[in-house]
Amino acid sequence: MLEAKLLSARTRLARLTDDFEGVVAASRDTNADDEHDPEGATIAFERSQLNALIQQARSQVAESEAALMRWTTGEYGVCERCGKPIGAARLEARPTASNCIDCARHVS
Repeated sequence: MLEAKLLSARTRLARLTDDFEGVVAASRDTNADDEHDPEGATIAFERSQLNALIQQARSQVAESEAALMRWTTGEYGVCERCGKPIGAARLEARPTASNCIDCARHVS
């Protein structure tokens, strides 16, 4: 499941990065005044929105890679903060969790 989650996050990141590059290229190729275009969102807004989604996807990739590393080292399912087991329900809901629910409440 962790590998599937990582693959999905990497695929999403690649697609979003391509979309972002397309928006940047489109803005370079036009002299349109997008700030005053009544037809929709500005190019700057689209870039900002895509950038936020890219950062989210990068975070998901990093979390998935870290979870796979914990799996490899035998530390998966053990809270990084207190060392106690992470509950099965939490891992089912959030497979990349690195903290038990009690510690997650204190970290947030």
